[in-house]
Amino acid sequence: MDIEQPVLLKPIAIRVIIAIAILWLIKGLQIAFSWDLGVYGVFPRSIDGLMGIITAPLIHGSFEHLFSNTLALFILTTALFYEYPKSAKWTFIIIYFGSGLGVWIFARESYHYGASGLTHGMMFFLFLIGILRRDKPAMAIAMIVFFLYGSMVWGVLPTKEEISFESHLFGALMGVLCAIIFRGKEPKPPEKKYSWEIDETEIDGDINKPLEMDWNDEHNK
Repeated sequence: MDIEQPVLLKPIAIRVIIAIAILWLIKGLQIAFSWDLGVYGVFPRSIDGLMGIITAPLIHGSFEHLFSNTLALFILTTALFYEYPKSAKWTFIIIYFGSGLGVWIFARESYHYGASGLTHGMMFFLFLIGILRRDKPAMAIAMIVFFLYGSMVWGVLPTKEEISFESHLFGALMGVLCAIIFRGKEPKPPEKKYSWEIDETEIDGDINKPLEMDWNDEHNK
């Protein structure tokens, strides 16, 4: 029988840092060579704009835009792959491509780009799946991410014209969908019983059993 290997936090965090470093490298090259990467965003209902479903999350309009996503990407992606290793890959893929596809079908006719759809999707996933599963680690992570990024709830609403709330909205919808689909995919951790939760008969049984064994051992000598 295969023994399931424990998920280690450090390798996951290192991979996430490398991925984020690539985003910073792309932005640095864009500035250094004056590249106009905005045209690689999602442009709704345009055949050329379909490519943006793949490239849009890699592009940011400014360093401020990228900086605002960096910490959220690190925390949320690390939490996703650490706590939900069996469903994290598919969850990430569905949010990545599903949010872009939703923008391409329904959004305003403009270029939409940035990783905010990813961050919103992962936040909604981590929060909702914690509520659905109700085990202690999942609930703890749900509360932490909501405390840190609960304001993302307002990001799914149209606020500023220059902000793609559609990316936020469809990312959030994909996160909710994944939480519902994958809520039972991960095995639940064993529940720890504290002294006040243990039934008295269990305690009596534990006490009597070794006493009986001791008496039999003594009798057989």
